[in-house]
Amino acid sequence: MSVVQVVAEPAHPLLEMRGISKSFPGVKALDGVDVALYAGTVTALIGENGAGKSTLVKVLTGIYQPDAGDILIDGAPVRLADAQAAMRAGITAIHQETVLFDELTVAENIFLGHAPKTRLGLVDWAAMRARAGALLHSIDAPISPYARLKDLSIAQRHLVAIARALSVEARVVIMDEPTAALSYKEVEDLFRIIERLKGQGKAILFISHKFEEVYEIAERFVVFRDGRSVGAGRLAETGQDEIVRMMVGRSVEHVFPKVEVAIGGPVLEVAGYSHPTEFADISFTLRRGEILGLYGLVGAGRSEFCQALFGITRPSAGRLALEGRALTVRSPQDAIAAGIVYVPEERGRHGAVLPMPIFQNVSMAVLGRTTRAGFLRLAEEFALARRYAERLDLRAAALSVPVGTLSGGNQQKVVIAKWLATLPKVIILDEPTKGIDIGSKAAVHAFMSELAAEGLSVIMVSSELPEILGMSDRVMVMREGRLTGIWERDGLDAETLVRAATGNA
Repeated sequence: MSVVQVVAEPAHPLLEMRGISKSFPGVKALDGVDVALYAGTVTALIGENGAGKSTLVKVLTGIYQPDAGDILIDGAPVRLADAQAAMRAGITAIHQETVLFDELTVAENIFLGHAPKTRLGLVDWAAMRARAGALLHSIDAPISPYARLKDLSIAQRHLVAIARALSVEARVVIMDEPTAALSYKEVEDLFRIIERLKGQGKAILFISHKFEEVYEIAERFVVFRDGRSVGAGRLAETGQDEIVRMMVGRSVEHVFPKVEVAIGGPVLEVAGYSHPTEFADISFTLRRGEILGLYGLVGAGRSEFCQALFGITRPSAGRLALEGRALTVRSPQDAIAAGIVYVPEERGRHGAVLPMPIFQNVSMAVLGRTTRAGFLRLAEEFALARRYAERLDLRAAALSVPVGTLSGGNQQKVVIAKWLATLPKVIILDEPTKGIDIGSKAAVHAFMSELAAEGLSVIMVSSELPEILGMSDRVMVMREGRLTGIWERDGLDAETLVRAATGNA
């Protein structure tokens, strides 16, 4: 790839955020963070999943209003009341998932919401297409303004998103994981565009988990950890090891009540499991009573792999064995029948039926046990739900209330109860404590230890390093769809896992 051009840095930031804080119920997403962006300079924003990066972007683009702190442009305070105010201030963002419309043309996507108008207030189509063509030409994008977006490749869609960002006379350009779906050659092309933007004096905030890209394109950095800015400086003067320590410098707290249990023999054996696009050659053995952590960054393929184990998607290669017997999983029904269950990350969308009551959600996967002569037995449904509600310490006014009225932690307990009712041998927990408060996290962790002590085998997918280190007997790490290693818990530290997840092992 091209080498970063060394440019003279302005004495004062183009944009500065001072002491920015933002809280949500039970969560302080940003806690007095400071960020400075300089004209003609790329600043990398680095941090774990959940460190506060996305919240910062939403504050900068006017989607969220900060609870405290100041935003200054050219040294003068500004209030970004909404997305339009941010655009008028010259701030624009290019997101990992391009928010564009397939059925519209390239020109229409670029100027959606701010199309040039004629004197009569109508859309000036000729001017719009001409300006779209000029913007595309300025970033060396050989795309027709007349083309339909649905006919473009992923890389071309990213170029359209960049052109859209530049169509508002942007001075600050935020790039949120812009290379996640790009090939090596497409990343090179993107970096050339970034160099051109730097030459035009734009301040660029570059968010990426990939250290090689950060050191390739950025001059400055800021590190977030747990909603705080914990370090900033020039990359030329800072090594990767130092940045990793800034990212993960925290201890495992009491919210991880890990109970040591005797690990038994193999339960689930996975050999060469592969998918055409999401992951390749995954092999490991899960043992009885073991909590096996699965760590990785966004886009590593962890959830996709677990969904294939559960039969939601089909692998292209590989073998499974459960308790020594070959197993073929073509559907979730096959997995459930074999004793493999999956608690999804998006519990509200995929794990529970929110308008339905608790007792019906819990019995949903085992209706055969609560049915007699083709009729559901309400008393048996309630008895089943009550048994698991008590076991999981589910807090609800009644088992007849809709799941959607419960807190996030209690919704998660309902989903876990539903699958425990099937009497599984292997339970896959995908981000089991995502979006729940610290007390509910401790309860879920304690119950995980109880399940392992009873001989259940657990695969725990998590983006939170303290959770991975605090609850796992062993840890697997995935990066870009491949397994980079498996580590025993003893002596394992966060830096090792971050290096494996970022390709710096």
